[in-house]
Amino acid sequence: MTPVAIEAPEFDLRLTLESGQVFHWEPAGRGWNGLIDRYPVQVEQVGERLLVPAGTEILVSRYFSLDHPMRKILRTFPRDRFTSEAVKACRGIRIIRQPKWECLATFLTSAMKQVSHIRAMSRALRNRFGDAVEGSSIRAYPSPEAIATASEAELRACGLGFRAPNLQATARWIAEGRLDLDAIDAMDSSEALEELCRLPGVGRKIANCVLLFAYERLDAVPVDVWIGRVLRAMQAEGASADLEAFSRARFGPYAGYVQQYLFHHARVSKTLPTS
Repeated sequence: MTPVAIEAPEFDLRLTLESGQVFHWEPAGRGWNGLIDRYPVQVEQVGERLLVPAGTEILVSRYFSLDHPMRKILRTFPRDRFTSEAVKACRGIRIIRQPKWECLATFLTSAMKQVSHIRAMSRALRNRFGDAVEGSSIRAYPSPEAIATASEAELRACGLGFRAPNLQATARWIAEGRLDLDAIDAMDSSEALEELCRLPGVGRKIANCVLLFAYERLDAVPVDVWIGRVLRAMQAEGASADLEAFSRARFGPYAGYVQQYLFHHARVSKTLPTS
């Protein structure tokens, strides 16, 4: 099937897929193979265009948030040296719109793990519990029901370790309807954060990841080890223990975008801001 081109200005496919948001896409030839929920997609970037399978243009555009006004967003970034370096190094990263359950479950398994390990766990869970998808070598992310009915030993065999009980308990909450992920769409960010934190094993960091990457709350700031180091280095005088509040106050309505650029730059370059 001949691919079709869609416009993708201010977008870098590789940087976006390697920036720690999603963990199942695979390089293939000059492009990438992946699933958008249960739809197989091969995407190749040529300049400021993406080549995608015919019929997936809207799906791909929405998934990669090609409608986000990146020039406007980047103009809101702080002008300090480290942030400017992050923009230069990471320009083109966009916040992906992920399926809610897949995003929640993936970040539940991410605690104290590097990206390569999270990818391995994601692949193991897909291979063992996910449905086959026609036209793709990647299996769908397993449903809450599939995880809920698995044994803890089976989940641990996928490399989850101590994360297995929390993933299974959360899957049961979702499968049993004790928490409706779609209902969170209508909540304000504070209420949504509180609702997600009711789930077993979900703290503020994971909840903010889900708000940012699955609910498009672009002011959400997940504070992990790397971004915590960056934010503490940026505070200097008047340091605050509440790094989320500091981020929202300093970075504004697109704080989630700022943190993603800072996070990826710090993680890749192994550097921190200096005064």
